[in-house]
Amino acid sequence: MIEDKLTELLERAGDRTTVGPPPIEAMRVGATRLRRRRTVAVSLAGAAAVVVAAGGTTALVAQSGPEDPPAPAASASPSLAPTDLRLVGFGHAAIAVPKEWGTNELTCLTPHMDTVVIDPGGGHLCMHYRRSGVESVYLTSIKPWFGFHADETIEIDGVRAERQRTSCTGDTPGPVTVCSGAVFIPSLTTWFRAESSTNAAEVDRILERIRIVPDQVGVPAYTHLVAPRDGGSGEKYSDALTAAGLKPKIESTRSPSYPPGMVLDVSPAPGTMLRPGATVTVTVAS
Repeated sequence: MIEDKLTELLERAGDRTTVGPPPIEAMRVGATRLRRRRTVAVSLAGAAAVVVAAGGTTALVAQSGPEDPPAPAASASPSLAPTDLRLVGFGHAAIAVPKEWGTNELTCLTPHMDTVVIDPGGGHLCMHYRRSGVESVYLTSIKPWFGFHADETIEIDGVRAERQRTSCTGDTPGPVTVCSGAVFIPSLTTWFRAESSTNAAEVDRILERIRIVPDQVGVPAYTHLVAPRDGGSGEKYSDALTAAGLKPKIESTRSPSYPPGMVLDVSPAPGTMLRPGATVTVTVAS
């Protein structure tokens, strides 16, 4: 009896209820949103896996929309391909500099264009202002000066090095601000000092190109071996070449203005990276 009453009540409720078509469109939209969520989740998980696998620590950044302004450039210099660079250095320590940079492009010991400064010899110190936008790096195979102090210890290709953090000052002669930083490699007694009148990022960019190259050796400097008027520097320089793993070839030329045995020229020039055992021609006064 109770079951008959219940059946009758359900039939009456069904007659009073309007049943519309199935919500196919809503179901389709919902499924599309679900697929999009899954796609984004999988993409983010894949990107995170790539970062972890590469050992990187770079955070994922959301893409900018059309209305977002472009990020400011880190520095004025574009990135350079390896073919646009040349290695210069002493011993097995070298730095990659742009091929278009000059060598010892100095006026009154101040760079007047982008240059690498390697064993410049004597020079006349006078008042010459550095222009804006000039980059340079100074190499030496003796202990650093210019008030060098190590702010941190770093490693370059597994070799311990000391880094003086980049700083900028307007106290230099002239109207521009000059930024500088340095790296000293104690075990190789090699020092790199970079300067820029563009910004600090340029200094960091230059110093990041320091490398240790076991299969090459830099032609050593010679002007620091003896006083300018002393003789016998050719013999001392030959010893330095031999100690560096290079083969000296001595040539003499008449030069009454200089004492016999004094080094007049070196080819390839100091700072050039060569294979061990390569020949270096040393011209001395006779």
